[in-house]
Amino acid sequence: MVASEAHPYAKTGGLAEVAAALPDALGRLGHRVTLVLPRYRGIDLSGARSQAISMSIGARTQLVSFHSREERPGVTVVFVDVPELFDRPGGLYNVDGVDYADNGWRFAVFSRAALEYARLLGQRPSIIHAHDWQTGLVPVYQKMHFSPDPIVGGVPVVFTIHNLAFQGTFPAAALPSLGFGRELMDIQALEYWGQISYLKGGVNFSEQLTTVSPTYAREILTPEFGFGFEGVLTRRSDALTGILNGIDVERWNPDLDGFIGASYSRTDLSGKKVAKRRLLETAGLPVDRADDRPLIGLISRLTFQKGFDLISAVAGELMSLDASWVMLGSGDREYEDVWRSLAARFPERVSTTIGFDERLAHQIEAGADLFLMPSRYEPCGLNQMYSLRYGTLPIVRSTGGLEDTVRDVTEPGGNGFKFRGYSPADLVAAVRRALDLFGKPKEWRKIQQNGMKLDFSWDASAREYVKVYEGAVAAAQTRP
Repeated sequence: MVASEAHPYAKTGGLAEVAAALPDALGRLGHRVTLVLPRYRGIDLSGARSQAISMSIGARTQLVSFHSREERPGVTVVFVDVPELFDRPGGLYNVDGVDYADNGWRFAVFSRAALEYARLLGQRPSIIHAHDWQTGLVPVYQKMHFSPDPIVGGVPVVFTIHNLAFQGTFPAAALPSLGFGRELMDIQALEYWGQISYLKGGVNFSEQLTTVSPTYAREILTPEFGFGFEGVLTRRSDALTGILNGIDVERWNPDLDGFIGASYSRTDLSGKKVAKRRLLETAGLPVDRADDRPLIGLISRLTFQKGFDLISAVAGELMSLDASWVMLGSGDREYEDVWRSLAARFPERVSTTIGFDERLAHQIEAGADLFLMPSRYEPCGLNQMYSLRYGTLPIVRSTGGLEDTVRDVTEPGGNGFKFRGYSPADLVAAVRRALDLFGKPKEWRKIQQNGMKLDFSWDASAREYVKVYEGAVAAAQTRP
């Protein structure tokens, strides 16, 4: 398995959660998984076994070190160590919001190195599973450079799209430096509007494709959600499967969570009131109306994708409602400023924390009554599943994984509130519905319990991935 980030080593979003949890779940099912990651600054290598190779890419020779250790039964993690590419003080992909100019080279080296590690190990894998554009060249190098190789040649590749909006596009002039010829400037190879796209490489050169929810798998075949890739993906739709992400049910468990100041369960929700008071205290909000004023939480990247344009458009109307708000996140400056302004104008009811804080994230999921996710699109989403597990009712737009996991309270087994139209009015109407139901404790408790009984564990999702793997292996065995 090849990924550019994984919890707890490096994380910018949901990919890191998947790349951490899926190998563990596969390990529990009896499979052996080798997870290959870049070695970013600060990753501890204690107890690792180290090897080094020199590999040629285009006209360049690149020295690469590998550091491997078994982290858990059945799961080995390998760090690809190229200090000049990954040992940097900024973010994983950018610094101060600006992408590193050499990202194309960085992740080409990483993708090629993942294959070289398998060859160095000398053990033929049954599957290669690559994630997102940063690993899109893995199947390209495999097909173009290693087809006859006894270790990696002919191994089926599964490629997972976590977010189609990030496509890894670079100048076509880079092809020779990556070790490829101009023949890859083809619409069925890497060519994308006169450039090359690593994501397109993953889509076109892999045997099977997956994405992170069944609804998103259907959505990305349409112009509204396809980001220009709908034609590419429609051509490969027979190979595309939507598998809902799971969540780490040990880290996100209200009965065992050490961050929230209480413990509670579906059968005994009394501790949730304690968690709410703890959250209000942490957020600097008064606790005198903790029992009768609903508390709405948000944990998000503050971006257009996440629906913060909707929130900004009706911020005044939302603030007129009798509710308190705790927001944790960072992103576009304009949305950060909106939330800073709201906290300044309504210090008794709005708490804004720009950045990320693991403890506060857990406290919001446990202590909030409602959790708002008005996303324009959402491939899967994890926070709505955390919220359901913690008895915190999600308010979501019906898209992607939000559509697959949240059932409106008007439906049998309802566990939250959904709105379909992407408009400020629809958002406000959904929030008003939620606040109205908060005043009906018996109904509210039933809705909480409906959500808390659902199984979003990775074990269920991992079994679906195994079906994809087995299908890819079976198809490979029948190829001439």
